[in-house]
Amino acid sequence: MSASPKPDQPSRPMLRFRGRSFLALALAPAQPLEAWLADLDAWLERSPGFFTGRPVILDLSAAKIPVADLGSFIADLAGRSIRIMAVEGIEEGSLGLGLPPAIGRGRDATLPEAKPAADEGSKQPKSAPEPVSLIIDEPVRSGQTVFHPRGDVIVMGSVSSGSEIVAGGSIHVYGALRGRAIAGVANQPGARIICRKFEAELLAIDGLYKAADDMDPALHGRAVSARIVDDALVVSALD
Repeated sequence: MSASPKPDQPSRPMLRFRGRSFLALALAPAQPLEAWLADLDAWLERSPGFFTGRPVILDLSAAKIPVADLGSFIADLAGRSIRIMAVEGIEEGSLGLGLPPAIGRGRDATLPEAKPAADEGSKQPKSAPEPVSLIIDEPVRSGQTVFHPRGDVIVMGSVSSGSEIVAGGSIHVYGALRGRAIAGVANQPGARIICRKFEAELLAIDGLYKAADDMDPALHGRAVSARIVDDALVVSALD
């Protein structure tokens, strides 16, 4: 009697490893740490929840925190709802178990560069340029966060108190700006924040910020422009 054929064995999926990149915020403490943490607490008081749910890289190239003290410092940040996913600016392999991994020096985020036009004699079809601006046709409501690290954000309506816009480039608000506007996160110091009616809780460009208490009360309710001049955030009226 011939042996009955064996049923086909289910094929096992192939094991795959793929590289994937993500945009993370880089937090660079400076000595003395007590003063730096006090400044951080002031920022969090003005912009609560800014780091919540966002990947953060701890850049120790300037602070030079001893490895023995690093665990308690990261715990201090965790108590402020700042979760560190990796550490840079420190020798790889120097961190033990229980600490985030050490990584090589990352690159600052930049917007994609324009590609040169193809030669006129080229037969290759031209692809439409990928847009880098985000246009929002409706108001940004309280509690909402708009995160667009690739380019400008244009809001045709208003931005409510308690909301937040984070842009790699500039931010344009054609209504009232009452929430938080954070521009230039993609290493764009030339970014601007422009709004028709200024009532913002906080403005920031390329890491420099001002809260409402730090700005001229005469600007309230007016059309304003914010930009960086001589390494300082300058807010001026447009009308």
